Amino acid sequence: MLREIRPAIVLLLVLTAITGLAYPLAMTAIAGAIFPAQAQGSLIEKDGKVVGSALIGQEFKEDKYFHGRLSATLAPDPNDSSKTVPAPYNAANSGGSNLGPTSKALADRLKEDVDKLRGENPNAAVPVDLVTTSASGLDPDISPEAAQFQVPRVAKARNLPEDAVRQLVVSNVQSRMLGLLGEPRVNVLALNLALDRAPAK
Repeated sequence: MLREIRPAIVLLLVLTAITGLAYPLAMTAIAGAIFPAQAQGSLIEKDGKVVGSALIGQEFKEDKYFHGRLSATLAPDPNDSSKTVPAPYNAANSGGSNLGPTSKALADRLKEDVDKLRGENPNAAVPVDLVTTSASGLDPDISPEAAQFQVPRVAKARNLPEDAVRQLVVSNVQSRMLGLLGEPRVNVLALNLALDRAPAK
């Protein structure tokens, strides 16, 4: 019986070594050599210190910064482990809200957010990505329209000309990958860092 089992055990060990060890290590080494920044997490630095990743959004609340898409990610409540609390852009718990189009809670939240944004910029239509969450809750990008919508607020908070802030948005728009894939987008963290580097009026 051992003679019949031995080939199966040897095959299992060989395939485990190839697919579970050799292949992942080879792919990691190749990725690190060809795409070093991406292989390390697409980290963004400011003054030599890592401030985030180009792949994971961050929450910006101050008026002087552009705001990203809403995030519905959660984390355990520190006071009661059987409950959860909002934890925007929590990469350990990626996911959406799972609220459907008939949800009253979703409708109420959307109305409140739209009303708030209309008060911020009454002359422009509210871009949909400023009031909806992404499926992952980690989206680092917004549409160019969503960035332009926020220009009056940001310019006022920083005492900068709106045209200068609009030009900064335009210079941070990333086009479709290979001219075909995805949509034009603006990375919120990169835009805010560029805004911090912009000379004050």
